[in-house]
Amino acid sequence: TEALVRAPVPRELVDVLGVEPQSSLKAKAFTEAFLRKSIKRPERFDLQNMLSHKALILGYNRPRKEKRKGTKAKGLNARQKRELKVFEIKPEHQRYELFLPLHELWRQYIIDLCSGLKPTSNPQAVQQKLLKADFHGAIITVVRSKCPSYVGTSGILVQEFKHVFKIITKEDKLKVIPKRSSVFAVEINGFVSHIYGSRFEHRASERSAKKFKVRGTIDL
Repeated sequence: TEALVRAPVPRELVDVLGVEPQSSLKAKAFTEAFLRKSIKRPERFDLQNMLSHKALILGYNRPRKEKRKGTKAKGLNARQKRELKVFEIKPEHQRYELFLPLHELWRQYIIDLCSGLKPTSNPQAVQQKLLKADFHGAIITVVRSKCPSYVGTSGILVQEFKHVFKIITKEDKLKVIPKRSSVFAVEINGFVSHIYGSRFEHRASERSAKKFKVRGTIDL
């Protein structure tokens, strides 16, 4: 292949191509002159050394891509949410029957989470799973509280905040129950679990990643 490249142009192609065969000296002089013009800074390189190599790597810099300045969508802060009443449930929506389908979905979610809630299920294992579960849709009942007026209140949990539960009672009333100093009962398929609100003073998303310690007794 190299011999073919270095071979002179055949005589019959000289007139067709319009070229004139050059001697090796003239070809070398042409190559050196071409490289001098092509290289921007020949003084930085040893031209004679470069020509002694069979291959010459020409530097190439890719054009830089302009970074797109994207505008990241910012969420609402707590003050804006309060002003827009994002978490407010309108009076016409405060109806117990509207949240019954949510309760049925929650029941199925808990049954799947606890592997069927069989009579042979380990109560402690079920309790640990419930501590990290989402309770939106659960029917909870206040069984103990430092405020006697809360005891006996029962309804579907529609909103959970860090310090309070919001429930809809069968009388279509929205009740706000503080978690602290209250004990709640949750019943699923005959399995009754008691939740100490003081241990639940976390947002639902934070509670799912929290490690709870088993304690013998908990004071209200």
